[in-house]
Amino acid sequence: MSKYVVIDVGGSAIKYSVMDGEGVSYEKGSMPTPKSGISEFVEVVGNLVEDFKKTYEINGLACSMPGAVEPKSGIIYGASAVDYIHGPNIKELLSQRTGLRVSIENDANCAGLAEGWLGAAKDCENFMCVVIGTGIGGCIIVNKKILRGKNLHGGEFGFMLVDDSDEIEGHTWSNNASTFALVKKVSKEKGLDAEELNGKKVFEMAESGDEEVKNIIDKWYNYLVRGIFNLKYIIDPEKILIGGAISSRSDFYDIVNERLSKMKSYYAKLDISVEKCAFENDSNLIGALYNFLYCDN
Repeated sequence: MSKYVVIDVGGSAIKYSVMDGEGVSYEKGSMPTPKSGISEFVEVVGNLVEDFKKTYEINGLACSMPGAVEPKSGIIYGASAVDYIHGPNIKELLSQRTGLRVSIENDANCAGLAEGWLGAAKDCENFMCVVIGTGIGGCIIVNKKILRGKNLHGGEFGFMLVDDSDEIEGHTWSNNASTFALVKKVSKEKGLDAEELNGKKVFEMAESGDEEVKNIIDKWYNYLVRGIFNLKYIIDPEKILIGGAISSRSDFYDIVNERLSKMKSYYAKLDISVEKCAFENDSNLIGALYNFLYCDN
């Protein structure tokens, strides 16, 4: 059976796997993301492919990438933590180096494709994935296809305005309901270094009885639910899936769905609820493979 090298490029590491056409992984690992520039990046990925060619019949290279990815042209617009990938024709460079057909797709879109192929939305035509982390991003799938938008910004949910704050950047959903926003707010109110906090520690502070942190978390949930409500009425998808490390908390979905249910009688008629993404660490890899196999790029 043909095999494919699949990579997921992040700011600090590149995750990789050898997979077959059914999404089964035969080998996986990670390596540091090259720092010096595009030439080193292409060489590192090329060497990885060459190593796997010694053991497997490799028929393609599938890539999950940050930024505003244009799959057909091979150009990545926008900005990301890997600044040198923006501008060069990544597809062309990698194809020349490896001798393989290459596909590229945005990482959040890959996560959505994975859910639609083998995950929690495999029986859905229309759904959304919302990924909560440093910011809030995600993807919109309509009729089993990614809704990219004119400027490749479809699914950039974090830019929604949800507040009338006087702070310059305080209006957006990302700046009110991301994990980073929660950590930043707690660090400010408690006089702590944000570098020493994360979402897990913030919730531990609340669970230990810190009433001030409890109130901050309560408001954070309200902002999160407000954005989900808006998305439901804009797209009205079959499912809204949530991903990101903070969504792995055992009580997360109960709290969010309880608050959404309370909004029904007051604001709306639709039943609104969210579900957990089926894939976490491997979602971008699985979606990148689907993109390679089944999308027109």
